[in-house]
Amino acid sequence: MAFTNEHPLRLCNLSWLARLGIAGLVLAALGGTAASGIYLYLHHENRDERPGMTIDDVKAHYHGIVAEAPLLAALERGHPDDLNADDRERLIEWLRDDSSRLSQTFDSLDLGAFAPAEIIAVSCLGCHARTSTGDGEAADIPLEYWDDVEALSVSRDVQPVPVLILAASTHTHALGLASIAIAIGLLSLLTRWPRVVVGLVLALTGLGLAADLGGWWLTRTNPAFAYMIVAGGSAFGGGMTLLSLMVLLDICLPAPRPQAK
Repeated sequence: MAFTNEHPLRLCNLSWLARLGIAGLVLAALGGTAASGIYLYLHHENRDERPGMTIDDVKAHYHGIVAEAPLLAALERGHPDDLNADDRERLIEWLRDDSSRLSQTFDSLDLGAFAPAEIIAVSCLGCHARTSTGDGEAADIPLEYWDDVEALSVSRDVQPVPVLILAASTHTHALGLASIAIAIGLLSLLTRWPRVVVGLVLALTGLGLAADLGGWWLTRTNPAFAYMIVAGGSAFGGGMTLLSLMVLLDICLPAPRPQAK
């Protein structure tokens, strides 16, 4: 892959002071890109009221999530089919109670054998224990401890970010990120790298940002567009990183010797 240096205005032809200044600015932009990724993780990691960053966090933020507790849904559809009707009703009533009280009444001594923990131990652990084997075993969905049950017992009603805040955030991000990307993109066009390579990375960056920001609004209507946000954001972040590294590498390498005519 041949380097080109046909245009007089190239980064590699600048003075070392100018290149040093540009390198500092690009490193700052690169650090800002990394910091924004960390911030997004920390800000959205528990948005769906579940630990860990998943696509549901993105859906919850831009579309909202209304989901019945998995344990409640299973009981209402008749699982397990051999559960005593009275015990099923007791568990359903417990799960429909205020979520802040679930842990307090899970193994209540006042309820004795009718406590949810006792009913689950008798009726569910045959299949839902970590050591379960045989037909119907579901060791991957354990219900042995409160921490296991808690993750499946809370219904979710997560409201999306208000439209006013979404509009303000779109305004800020569109202008700020696009401006920085344009600056880094122009610098990358002044490098020695082949134009087709720079063009491909620029296209990835620009289209990624457009997809990311557009996906915010599309996801508000249809949660399936959350994947568009993830893909666009990843493309923009990856493209910005590549462009920055291309600029930094071009600045660090010695200028190519002029070709003899």
